Amino acid sequence: MTGTALVADAESFRRFHTVDLPERIAAGNGALAWADVEPLGCLGLRTPAGSWTFVPRDGTVHLVEGEEPADTVVGIDLESWLGLISDLETGPGLLYGDRLEAVSGNPMRFMRWEPGLRALFHGRPVYDPDAIDLRGLDGGPLDTTAGFAPEDLDGDAADARHFLRTAGYVYVRGAFSPDEVASMLDDAAAMATEAVPGDQESWWGRNAAGDEILTRVLRADARPRLAALHDDPRILRLVAMADEPLAAKVEQGTDRVTVLWKRPDMVEGLGDLPWHRDCGMGGHALNCPSVVVTICLNTGAPEAGELRFLPGSHRASFPFIDGTDVAAPVGASLPISAGDMTMHYSDVMHVSLPPTSADGPHRISVLLAFGPDTAGHHRGERHYNDALLGADDGQIEHIGRRMAATD
Repeated sequence: MTGTALVADAESFRRFHTVDLPERIAAGNGALAWADVEPLGCLGLRTPAGSWTFVPRDGTVHLVEGEEPADTVVGIDLESWLGLISDLETGPGLLYGDRLEAVSGNPMRFMRWEPGLRALFHGRPVYDPDAIDLRGLDGGPLDTTAGFAPEDLDGDAADARHFLRTAGYVYVRGAFSPDEVASMLDDAAAMATEAVPGDQESWWGRNAAGDEILTRVLRADARPRLAALHDDPRILRLVAMADEPLAAKVEQGTDRVTVLWKRPDMVEGLGDLPWHRDCGMGGHALNCPSVVVTICLNTGAPEAGELRFLPGSHRASFPFIDGTDVAAPVGASLPISAGDMTMHYSDVMHVSLPPTSADGPHRISVLLAFGPDTAGHHRGERHYNDALLGADDGQIEHIGRRMAATD
């Protein structure tokens, strides 16, 4: 951030809205945000130190003290406000952490304003597919569904590095043998047997029949073979393709290795994730750039519940949107099968779509995270995603229902 360092008090709150932010808006951040937020109406932000409204008008965003022009008003405390303008807090993180008050209007508009707020606060562009340069090393169009063989990662791996740098993700075919995949499936089955709703180490949802369904286990690092993946040369070689030095965080404990299961007919929970970024619950300024490696243990076909990426979105902001929404992007669909792996930057937008078939097998994947030395939690907590684990029954409430409950 530019300007005088801010703290969470009334003086800094006022200085930010009368000096720092107007300077950024005048320097171009207002124009950067305007096209995205103009259809959304005016957003009011209330804190104990006062209220300001963001008014999209005349190709920029104006600041008005108070709430009078606001179509939507949300309330947060000053510490949360400081986190928001420092790119450490997010709308979903504040919502699931019970630190967001829906004062008036449609509270989902606050979530939709996030790309615009990041443009205003940080000068981060809003995602525009026409402005993304998706070209290969040869200058031709990048095949955003292309995969690489393990041997393509040897040497300087120029093509794979360029693909990762450009698209924000990379896909490797046949990284693990059938025997290795079978061993990981055995470990996944054991973890599923041990998981208990409300254990604060797993995610649960409900299907159309009302059954409690396990969708994710966070403590897969407890299985030695899965824990050893962080030292696997194939994975380390893949992680080394990032432009930044990244490593597994030993102190992270839970969440170092997770296992997810795609399930059909899910009506509650987060078994089917919307278009999102992995820092979407907070911590971008500390934890990014970071990467997530995903190992597919059976199939990644649409029938099984596929993972899709939005190419080039790691350098911009894109709104959280349900993958089945008519306004949702299509993204890149990769022909992933058992033993394949992908790696993506946490900032790249991706979606975990519902299975298109009730018949199995449905996708089972192992996920591993690698981050920078700065990785951590700005409030000293264990993990930003822990805000999702508040329910005693382990059910992860969908953001739309969660937001409606605050209205």
